[in-house]
This record gives sequence, C-alpha cells and structure tokens, in this order.
Amino acid sequence: MEIKVINKSKHELPTYATELSAGMDIRANLSEPVTLKPMERCLIPTGLYLAIPKGYEAQVRPRSGLAIKKGITVLNSPGTIDADYRGEVCVILVNLSNEPFIIEDGERIAQMVIARHEQAAWQVVESLDETERGEGGFGHTGKK
Repeated sequence: MEIKVINKSKHELPTYATELSAGMDIRANLSEPVTLKPMERCLIPTGLYLAIPKGYEAQVRPRSGLAIKKGITVLNSPGTIDADYRGEVCVILVNLSNEPFIIEDGERIAQMVIARHEQAAWQVVESLDETERGEGGFGHTGKK
C-alpha cells in the first residue's frame, strides 16, 4: 500500500524495523528539547502530514521500550489519524514515571500502525440474541 506523505521534519520517513514489524517508529520534530515532568503530558510534533486511503486509519501507539524503561506512553492510545485528516501528525505523550524525561529532536517517540476499518450502520431493534455470557461484565468470565 502506498500512502502520500509530506515530510516537513528534519528526519527520515518512518520505516519498519524488521520485515515482520506491524508498526513504524515515528520521531519527534523539535527545535529544542522538551522536558516532560512526572505526570505531565504534552503534544509533540512529528513534521509528517499524511493522506491515508479511505477505509484505513493510522494508529499511534506507545513504544514498549519507552514505556517499560522510562514510563513514557501515548496518552490516547491508540490515537487515531483519520483518512480525511490533513494536518500535522502530533503525539500526545505522558510521563507516568517519577523522574523528568527529556525528549530530544529525532527521538523515536511512538509507533504508527496502518489498519483497515469498517464504518458501522446502526440497526435499531427491540432485543438482542442470547449468548452464554449474557450481561456479564468486567471479569465475568473469571479464571478456569
């Protein structure tokens, strides 16, 4: 699949790290470092502008290494970039650690997955079909 992209950053386009990678690392595009204090969130620009095909979305997800090692994650995970959005891709990062974290220009801050999706059409009905689970909520299935 080809996706049209404008790269206004100082960095290379996102790439897949391995042949079987689902996500591409995306980088911060900063004029100066940003310090993210504990429990603070901020919007980090990437310099990327996309034209995603109809029926697809780009999902912005945390990088596992930043999450486990530094407590840095994507706040609205996964963030969705809709096919009709033409603005700059930015990433909402949050620092869940107890220490400040400095985001440097060019740092890999998140990963992006391109995914197919459907749009739903509601069908209003008076009842739903019965299932084994029924109305059982969170943790209802338990441990076996």
